[in-house]
Amino acid sequence: MSALVREITATIAINTSLSPAVYIGGEFNLIGIRYPAAWTAAGLSFQVSLDNVTYDVLRDDGGNEITKTVTAGQFREFDSAEFKTAIWLKVQSGTSAVPVNQLAARTITIYVRRYIAR
Repeated sequence: MSALVREITATIAINTSLSPAVYIGGEFNLIGIRYPAAWTAAGLSFQVSLDNVTYDVLRDDGGNEITKTVTAGQFREFDSAEFKTAIWLKVQSGTSAVPVNQLAARTITIYVRRYIAR
C-alpha cells in the first residue's frame, strides 16, 4: 500500500445496518470502497461528522441523500468531492429512510488518499 493511500475497515454488525464511526481524517480524501463477497442485497448511504458527536446524512447540493450501488466482492471508486467535508464516516446499508440489516457481520474496506495541494 502506498504511503499516499490508506485502508480503513468498518464493520456493520450482524442484524444491523450502520457501521461504527471511522476516522477518515481531514488530510485524506475518500476514493473508494471494497465490498465483502457476502453482502445482503442493499445499496449504501453515509453519515458524516466533523466532530464525531453530531452526524448528518450525507446529501448532495440539492438535498438528496447520496447513495451508491453495491456489487458484492468488488471495488467501487467514488468522487472525492462528495465526501470533502467528512472527517468521521459511518457506512449505512440501505438508506436513512429504508435501512437494510446485514444477515452477518460485514467488513467494508474504505480507501482514502492523502490530499496533495497542486
